[in-house]
Amino acid sequence: MVFGGLTVAASAQNIKFEQYTLPNGLHVILHEDHSTPIVAVSVMYHVGSKNEQKGRTGMAHFFEHLLFEGSQNIGRGQYSKFVENAGGALNANTSQDRTFYYEILPSNQLELGLWLESERMLHAKVENIGIETQREVVKEEKRQRIDNQPYGNLFGATLDAAFDVHPYAWAPIGSMEDLNAAQEADFVDFYKTFYVPNNAVLSIAGDINVKEAKDWINKYFSGIPRGAKEVPRPTVKEPLNKGEVRDTVLGKDQLAMIVQAYHIPSQGTTEFYAVDMLNQVLAGGESSRLNRALVEEKQLALFSGAFTYNVEDPGLTMAFSLANMGIDPKVVEDAMNEEIEKVKNELISENEFQKLRNQMENNFVQANSTVAGIAESLANYHMYYGDANLINTEINRYMAVTKEDIRKAAQKFYVKDNRVVLYFLNDPNSSEVK
Repeated sequence: MVFGGLTVAASAQNIKFEQYTLPNGLHVILHEDHSTPIVAVSVMYHVGSKNEQKGRTGMAHFFEHLLFEGSQNIGRGQYSKFVENAGGALNANTSQDRTFYYEILPSNQLELGLWLESERMLHAKVENIGIETQREVVKEEKRQRIDNQPYGNLFGATLDAAFDVHPYAWAPIGSMEDLNAAQEADFVDFYKTFYVPNNAVLSIAGDINVKEAKDWINKYFSGIPRGAKEVPRPTVKEPLNKGEVRDTVLGKDQLAMIVQAYHIPSQGTTEFYAVDMLNQVLAGGESSRLNRALVEEKQLALFSGAFTYNVEDPGLTMAFSLANMGIDPKVVEDAMNEEIEKVKNELISENEFQKLRNQMENNFVQANSTVAGIAESLANYHMYYGDANLINTEINRYMAVTKEDIRKAAQKFYVKDNRVVLYFLNDPNSSEVK
């Protein structure tokens, strides 16, 4: 959900910050940068779709919408107008692991941003009129982004096939049936459980006076009480090498899509960084191996790629190819496997390795090229790793990965018994995605 699109370039140099924790458990991170008169005010809540229960999926994403409805002191539909009238922009997004809200404002409007976020945390309107309004909004979003998009169900179907015990089995959009079944009491309980200061990080980046910011933070957040109960976290782990899962998904998509998903360790582990770099080898640009082999040389696919699924618990890495018209999906899958076998059996070249390292460094810098990006990275690193300074040092973990590490990761995780293979095929009798 996006309101406006204001961004500002930030320095790629070492990012300095201060951090502390209020008595109520709210962790605060402040990055001061006077290069542009703009500030990003963000709050990250440690709640995503993995914190939901079966039968009540989609709650975390639903709250991303619901908490723009207003509060005891903000009228319904007025939240975004406060920011837009101040010349700013606001945004929110939900993942499997967290929900992130931010405002980008002229720096003289910092207090406004803090007041808005404190209202969201303490006084949000979680009541039927807003719930019913947002049910329809989320339903329409699902229709537009998933049901009526080519391969819109790819992500959800892959997760469902890959996970048997972990709540990563469903996408953040969740189930419309579950949201329809949820009652006002369910939403109130979710809000009181997860939208509490001891489950959040307040991260501010930009043109601020730190002393003034601390005074306002104390004014608006210190009186918010801690959550009354322990925040629940899933403890189940999806096993590796539990046997290959294969399936076919029929729908209205015209060309065959082949998806391979492999189980991998959680983000931050040594093997995760090796897998992430391996995927850059496979799919990082036009000269990447999958694109070069399947698209350019063999002309089996319109595009082919791979990406690492960055999540807090052990997750997935995915490779995918969109077959050319008339090409047997099995032929495409065999060509994908051939490229994967190469990185399992042979070290990548020195030139390829140096290019890979340059790409990772560039990606790292670009992730922190806006004040919103800096605020989000600082919050992410604290929330997931307990070390906000990884905003400056995580690149060293990538640079420590060797060519041998990449090959070992391919050998360990890119194996038949550790994967899901799905063919998304056209059903001529289908008028809608199934």
